[in-house]
Amino acid sequence: MPPNLTAFPFGLLTTAVGFDVLHLLTGRADFAVTAAHLIAAGVLLGSVTAAGRWLAWLLAPDALGDRVRRISLLYRTTNTVVLLLFGTSWLLRQGYQDWLPTWSALGAAWAGLLTAGFGGWLAGELAERLSPGGEHRAVVGTGGTAGPATAP
Repeated sequence: MPPNLTAFPFGLLTTAVGFDVLHLLTGRADFAVTAAHLIAAGVLLGSVTAAGRWLAWLLAPDALGDRVRRISLLYRTTNTVVLLLFGTSWLLRQGYQDWLPTWSALGAAWAGLLTAGFGGWLAGELAERLSPGGEHRAVVGTGGTAGPATAP
């Protein structure tokens, strides 16, 4: 699954939070409707992407190493929680005219955004420190501590 496909749903969800803020600042219902549509698109696309990522993780070889698999599991779980939080936000808006968000809906979306930030940090950890081509990798013989890559 291409990394861009993972970033796109989170871009939609982050933009939705921005439109929620605009709605709070201006009171315009159009911003609330746009936020709800962005959340729906982000959750739907994110669900498809997450399913592919979970499948790739389940089928990944055990040669990746325990630490990589643990962080990868936490990363995928975090992204699933993000989708659940934004899905909850969307459901809480559903019964209101113009998709006006309640404080509970806003709280779920903001919690989703914070959780997505943590997931982004985990993705960076996987890409930079634990990947075979990463700038920092565990140096053999140092007890598994991360350090700059050195030539043998």
